[in-house]
Amino acid sequence: MGVVTGLVLGAGLCLVLWACTSPPQPRRRGRLAADLADTLVQAGVPGVSPTGLAGACLAAGLTALLLGLGLSRSPAIALCFATMAAYAPLALVRSRARRRRAARRALWPEVVDHLASGIRAGLSLAEAVSQVGERGPEELRPAFRAFAEDYRASGRFGDCLDGLKARLADPVADRIVEALRLTRDVGGTDLGRLLRTLSAFLRADARARGELEARQSWTINGARVAVAAPWVVLALLATRPEAVAAYNTGAGAGVLLAGGASSVVAYRLMIRIGRLPEDQRVLR
Repeated sequence: MGVVTGLVLGAGLCLVLWACTSPPQPRRRGRLAADLADTLVQAGVPGVSPTGLAGACLAAGLTALLLGLGLSRSPAIALCFATMAAYAPLALVRSRARRRRAARRALWPEVVDHLASGIRAGLSLAEAVSQVGERGPEELRPAFRAFAEDYRASGRFGDCLDGLKARLADPVADRIVEALRLTRDVGGTDLGRLLRTLSAFLRADARARGELEARQSWTINGARVAVAAPWVVLALLATRPEAVAAYNTGAGAGVLLAGGASSVVAYRLMIRIGRLPEDQRVLR
């Protein structure tokens, strides 16, 4: 019995020592935080963290709340506009990311063509990727130049590809990078054909999406106008003392709450109907 106790104690001490001396493992981000970080990169503000964006939302909401209380003297009305102001930074980031993704959608076929021509000319995979930073689309050059610098500094192709994926944060870039990684790891002669097929697919997808978005844009614009109109009227009513007194009652607060919930549900429903599905990053 004493031997077993000693072995268990020794094993426990070894585990404690191992836990104290092992390097800390990087924390895995949750799905929501990872998606938000990708959105920030796609919006062109990679230096802003999800926590920083949350702080900006909180600051905007508190500022609007204080201004609303000072101007309308109605906590219910001020709270409504504070909620909108708190959501505004996130909405701005998502809108900017959406516009940049749409603009990049037309650039990815050109990137694939550059890679295919470089490989066909006899360049190595690393050289083919690096030359996109010199001759590729202007908007995407900084990310590929950073890849070239990383590869010259370390020579680790896989790690440099991971850095490129993080800087681009795009599902199309993920597919291109993983195709290059697979070719580098297992070899093969079908990369040129794969890239040409991918280029044709991306061009067809961009053309179809452009036509559909042009036809459905009125749905999204109509949803925005329909949601904004009642709250513009509320802002005008907040300048009248009798309207403010009505909304300061329990019934008035209930009307605002029901109106806010209806606006959110209706807007999300219209957006879901009118907007095309976006590719998800499944190859992070």
